[in-house]
Amino acid sequence: MPEGASSETDLDKIVRMFDSANLIVHGFDGVVRRWTMGSERLYGWTAREASGQVVHDLLQTEFPIGLEALRSEVRNTGAWAGQVINRRKDSTRLSILTRWTVFDLDDPQARIVQADSDVTHMQQVQDELCERQAHLQSILATVPDAMIVIDDKGAIISFSTAAEQVFGYAASEIVGSNVSVLMPPPDRDAHDQYLDAYFRTGLRRVIGYGRVVAGLTKSGKTFPMELSVGEAVGGEKRIFTGFIRDLSSRNRIEDELRQAQKMEAVGQLTGGLAHDFNNLLAVISGNLEMLEERLREPGQLALLREAQSAADDGARLTAQLLAFGRRQPLAPKVIDIKSLLSDFSERVHQAVGDEIELRTIVPAEKLSAIADKAQLQNAVLNLAINARDAMPDGGHLVIEISGVEIDTDYASMYPSVKAGGYVLISVTDTGYGMTSDVLEHAFEPFFTTKPTGSGTGLGLSMVYGFAKQSSGHLQLYSEPNKGTTVHLFLPRAVDRPQHARAHLRQPELIRGTETILVVENDERVRRVTLNRLLALGYKVIETCNVIEALQVLENANDISLVFTDVAMSGMSSDQLWRKVREQWPEVKILLTSGFSEPHVAERTTGAGAAWLKKPYTASEMTIRIRSLLDRQADRYSNEMSG
Repeated sequence: MPEGASSETDLDKIVRMFDSANLIVHGFDGVVRRWTMGSERLYGWTAREASGQVVHDLLQTEFPIGLEALRSEVRNTGAWAGQVINRRKDSTRLSILTRWTVFDLDDPQARIVQADSDVTHMQQVQDELCERQAHLQSILATVPDAMIVIDDKGAIISFSTAAEQVFGYAASEIVGSNVSVLMPPPDRDAHDQYLDAYFRTGLRRVIGYGRVVAGLTKSGKTFPMELSVGEAVGGEKRIFTGFIRDLSSRNRIEDELRQAQKMEAVGQLTGGLAHDFNNLLAVISGNLEMLEERLREPGQLALLREAQSAADDGARLTAQLLAFGRRQPLAPKVIDIKSLLSDFSERVHQAVGDEIELRTIVPAEKLSAIADKAQLQNAVLNLAINARDAMPDGGHLVIEISGVEIDTDYASMYPSVKAGGYVLISVTDTGYGMTSDVLEHAFEPFFTTKPTGSGTGLGLSMVYGFAKQSSGHLQLYSEPNKGTTVHLFLPRAVDRPQHARAHLRQPELIRGTETILVVENDERVRRVTLNRLLALGYKVIETCNVIEALQVLENANDISLVFTDVAMSGMSSDQLWRKVREQWPEVKILLTSGFSEPHVAERTTGAGAAWLKKPYTASEMTIRIRSLLDRQADRYSNEMSG
């Protein structure tokens, strides 16, 4: 008997021995030669129905690779295994794990034994697990609270997207590390001891409870956070899930609210005292006037007039207290601020003296605000005098008027500010500036850094009260040895219809895809800027100081623009600006600050940089960014075409 016939007989015997298994015998052409009882049960066709059919047509097989490529692989290796989709006689889809083995590979009539295993249920379970995993990942990516999962050794095994934003680590670089790296001392050193003590005694310090603790970011910054930890035990494995909420913003808002409440309480107290003191002064002044009519002796008249002068000083003092307490009588009306400043600038110049170089900046457009004219003049004069006193050796004083739109993003950072249109009066000096401690108390009545007898400490308090009583706002920006800018916001009087104003406040924002490095030490401003840019399609890297920004620039090669605040602690933005110009001249720079610094704006003209003054709207920000980046793209295009 020929060798091939003997081989067929052996194969037939083998297949008959395993008739209950899911075996199909076919050639390279796919024509079915044998169809076992197992295949009948699996697919629903009898052996008589299946014989002579092309197996992959009968089963409507979906291969992971092309059929010809699969046949080529089988011819070359003599075997193939993979997962396919087959259909039963009733059209039910089955996930099949199949293995093909060639018998008599060199024989032109070589046959393939196809062994099939139904893994449909297993595949469904796997698909459900993948779906649940994807669902869990989507939750982790969108949940506002950070989530960290650790094992019983303290090693991080899961790190959510929110955790990446809070701590500054990417999940890929922190997973596997001990969770103590996210803790400042002494918690870092004691963490493993906490776990050991819990395993031994069951005593819970954090697990099952919520506590306020300190966290440590990648940059080394500590911050307050609320931590809740849950425990899960499965078999011999034990994991701990921590939910973390960054309390930095909430604490800051609470501090501002307490400060506002304190100022409100002090205002009510001082306003009430001033009102009662005015009544006393009225009695004193009235009696002095009546005495003056009766006195004739020059010496006595001199004493009386000195008392009258003191009473007048007391009246001015109570007027300032009433202004701070928001109890001064106001006569608000629509004022052309540009005309007011032009008419009033000579009086300001006389008040500050010739040693101070006074500069006023007014726009071409008419800007009208709703305020009391006399009190506004007093407020500007008080700010100018404060600036003069901060520059005993002379300096520069800039008073600038501009129209601004405060949007909801910016207003959300300051609880007392309402979104809308304002006229902004900025008063900037080049004096010795204020420390953070001084800034904290600057608006409080009778607080002053001037020598005893040189001031009442009511100047800024009066301006603060006037701004609040006028439904406006007052903000201070100051750095030691860099000067101070005071922003006085007054509600803008607008002649255009309300629907036109709404249209102007919501212009279409320009999108982009470039990478922007944001350098901002105020966490709230940085967060708003980050969210604005991400919503517009930009890729964003955030840092809180210049040193970190330079490290990012050295390690990244795709940054198109640096968006940096001017007033930075440590290394200044001037140094960053020069470094970028020297080492990365193709990178654009957008400078921003609460300071009114026309010299910075002039310095950046034509130097691959631009200036954006706070507060700014999302529209103003995007227009300035695109003007820089598109200018760069146009230049690149011209260079390529040239």
